[in-house]
Amino acid sequence: MDPVRLTLDQLRELRDDIAPHAAERSRASVRRRVDRWQNRAFFIVQCALAAGVAWALARYVVGHQQPFFAPVAAMVCLGFSFGQRLRRVAEVMVGVAVGVGVGDLFVRFFGTGVVQIVFVIALAMSVAVLLGAGTLMTTQAGVQAAIVTTLLPDPGAGFSRWLDAALGGAVALAAATIAPAAAIRRPRQQASGVLNELAAILTETAEGLRHSDEDAVTDALRRARASETMLDDLRSAADEGVAVVRLSPFRRRHRGRVQEIADLVVPLDRAIRNIRVLVRRCAVSVWRDEKMPAEYPMLLERLADGTRLIAESLFEPHADVAAHRVLGELGRRTAVMPIPGSLSGVVVLGQIRSTVVDLLELTGTTYDEARALVPLRADGLDEK
Repeated sequence: MDPVRLTLDQLRELRDDIAPHAAERSRASVRRRVDRWQNRAFFIVQCALAAGVAWALARYVVGHQQPFFAPVAAMVCLGFSFGQRLRRVAEVMVGVAVGVGVGDLFVRFFGTGVVQIVFVIALAMSVAVLLGAGTLMTTQAGVQAAIVTTLLPDPGAGFSRWLDAALGGAVALAAATIAPAAAIRRPRQQASGVLNELAAILTETAEGLRHSDEDAVTDALRRARASETMLDDLRSAADEGVAVVRLSPFRRRHRGRVQEIADLVVPLDRAIRNIRVLVRRCAVSVWRDEKMPAEYPMLLERLADGTRLIAESLFEPHADVAAHRVLGELGRRTAVMPIPGSLSGVVVLGQIRSTVVDLLELTGTTYDEARALVPLRADGLDEK
């Protein structure tokens, strides 16, 4: 058999195997990029319009011939999250004032040149630091001093440049009040996504435990460890949503709903940590071929059911009652189960009980009420 021919045939087979997967990955990549653009489309349009409005106001209303700083300040201020914009606008305005002031003085007395540029930038940034500036204000001072010294060396235009920057910041604040509805919806959607992922992890762990499937428990552990990233995204979305309803007069009626989701972050964080420990111990028991109580997979599935119902309750309030009932029953059941004979069994039982308390808090139950719904065990396991 011709080895070259064989190699070509193998390459064709390899191509036929790889091509569909490569095409699917390519389509998935395109979808992710389009989704990212769609998520940022409002911000892009907001920045573009704010820059145009700021320039038009400075040019045609105030009468400045070259209102360079107005659109720049508008875009810089809008480039931060809602919670940062007020402080950032102040920092930009002060930074511009320092940079323009120092730059104008240097141009007036020393002209422009390499040495002047070096000294004016160093001096402007030093003055900003001495005024207690943060990174943004310090950088702005240096940038504006450099622009004044090089691009716009007009000693008499210092105040007009600062006014342009202030105008741009004001336009940015006005534009920020027009917040997209997505900033209100996203925290609830992400919270639901986190809870559904936790439910899926618990279900996969239950199946792995039931069938002693090492691959299943290993994958569940990987997903449990990765869930921390989802919580970070939820925390950021919740902070953004709270800032939006606080700053935007058009969204303040949603304040209660957004705050509800923000209040879920702490108990959800505890639940994720407990579930991660629970899954790891289940994985260890499978890897070591330890005997676990036959009822444990069912307990994990009920825990998954309760978690899934909490996710549904974020959009369907009646599911909250069902979740409360499922978790309450699970808490009472774990209080009377025989104590397991292995360390892994004891750890898993304890983590299930702790997770039930955390999840009950997500239904609106206080911590003390949640603990009361998970009765203490008579054998004293809870105190060990």
